[in-house]
Amino acid sequence: MDDCIFCKIVKGEIPSYTVYEDDVVKAFLDISQGTPGHTLVIPKKHVPDLFAYDEELAAAVFSRLPKIARAVKASSPKIKGLNVLNNNGKVAYQSVFHSHIHLIPRYSDQDDFKMIFKDNSGEYNDAKYKEIQESIKRQFDNTNN
Repeated sequence: MDDCIFCKIVKGEIPSYTVYEDDVVKAFLDISQGTPGHTLVIPKKHVPDLFAYDEELAAAVFSRLPKIARAVKASSPKIKGLNVLNNNGKVAYQSVFHSHIHLIPRYSDQDDFKMIFKDNSGEYNDAKYKEIQESIKRQFDNTNN
């Protein structure tokens, strides 16, 4: 993709602070540095989001995450944990439409990175859970998956 910033980074047209690279992925520091060491892992092949992966590419990309995550964690004894985040679609806060996985080091619960998961369980009963469950399960019968 000619106008994709991450494709330009892969091609070396835009500089990056690369921390790992092989024939499938490139990992580099996120320019925003949400926390120190915030790293992006991208497939070198342009895919817009997780929905566009085939099984082979998913296996190749995601199998590299633990190695890269361990390197990020080992880079500072102050890192206590790590968030792995992937946004798919504008509504899910995806801002660059080349699939990427954020590895966000966590130093403490006060390091200015927040995720909120609202508990909506009070609005659900067994029937509602089963309705959602069956709707998702039916999709595996669809030959397009």
